[in-house]
Amino acid sequence: MIDGVVITPLRQIFDERGKVMHMLREDSPVFSSFGEIYFSCTYPGAIKAWHLHKRMTLNYAVIYGEIKCVLFDDRPDSRTRGCIDEYFLSPENYCLLTVPPLVWNGWKGLGEHTAIVANCASIPHDPSEIERKPAFDSSIHYDWQIQHK
Repeated sequence: MIDGVVITPLRQIFDERGKVMHMLREDSPVFSSFGEIYFSCTYPGAIKAWHLHKRMTLNYAVIYGEIKCVLFDDRPDSRTRGCIDEYFLSPENYCLLTVPPLVWNGWKGLGEHTAIVANCASIPHDPSEIERKPAFDSSIHYDWQIQHK
């Protein structure tokens, strides 16, 4: 696992009326600060990658649909530099993926439905603190296709 990344299992509370999906609380060990919450909708097969935040900590949870979220550690002083991790996030695998600053990340929509990814970011959106690369950038050696293992 990439240094500083945390996976936190999340609760869903069901009853005959529906469910409540917990995401992040102020007293959680992974909570640092509140900047904003937003929802990113991703069509099946669409890739939203790559981006890196210089200061923002990301807290991703998928409330509908499914994604394959991929992280790449290119931080010069990181003990996990060069590592790539994949996480499959959905209501069926409901968890919070906390991504520290300076870790490249992106995802691909899976399944047949638009995925809704919630992010509780540690700071408000600021275009000056984001770096971007194309999904198939040669500096990140990752194949977005389905891998039959």
